[in-house]
Amino acid sequence: MENLVRVLSLTLLVTSFLAVETRRLREAITAYMAQALLMVAVIVCFATLHPHLWVWAATALVTKFALISWLLRRAVRGDDREVPPYVGFWVSTVLIAGLALGVYELVHAQASFLAPTPLAEQEPYRTNVAVSLTLLCVGMYAVLTRRDALKVVLGVCLMENGAHLSLVTLAPGMRETVLIGVVTDVVLAVFLLLHLVRGIEQQLGSRDTARLSALRW
Repeated sequence: MENLVRVLSLTLLVTSFLAVETRRLREAITAYMAQALLMVAVIVCFATLHPHLWVWAATALVTKFALISWLLRRAVRGDDREVPPYVGFWVSTVLIAGLALGVYELVHAQASFLAPTPLAEQEPYRTNVAVSLTLLCVGMYAVLTRRDALKVVLGVCLMENGAHLSLVTLAPGMRETVLIGVVTDVVLAVFLLLHLVRGIEQQLGSRDTARLSALRW
């Protein structure tokens, strides 16, 4: 199971890159849906050792893969081309690759400092911690560099997946982990953010966050 969890976890990085860098929004959302299924698969792997996590796996399937993905797809109307971001594709690719490698090296060198628990020193937990931190960073990167408001929402979703991966990795044996994982899902947050995106689009005729200053007048 160790190798399977590592493969699933590392594949999360690929889907996060595609979700951020794919210029067609429907394809970016499809990448997020793939990531949601991978997250469910990771939780299922841990659930084989900690049966109470089956509840979280089922909840993640319904909320992340089904409900949040449906809300995101519903928000895309007409032309699904992304508003051009602040950072071009090739520069962004290099930055994300450098970010992922840097975080991976940092976590493997300083695992005990970043996550002071014996699990963080072992595999696949150490790799999962590195991936979860990378997802958080890539999500934040998307929030800061994307001009399309829908891509900003996707960035928030990536950050939330990173938080969930770290939680299920470092505290899989705690029954409270399931409760925390369920109640901290971002369905309501995504719904509210997409409502704001819709309002921006109606007022400006675009999802371009760089034009938000126009709403002051």
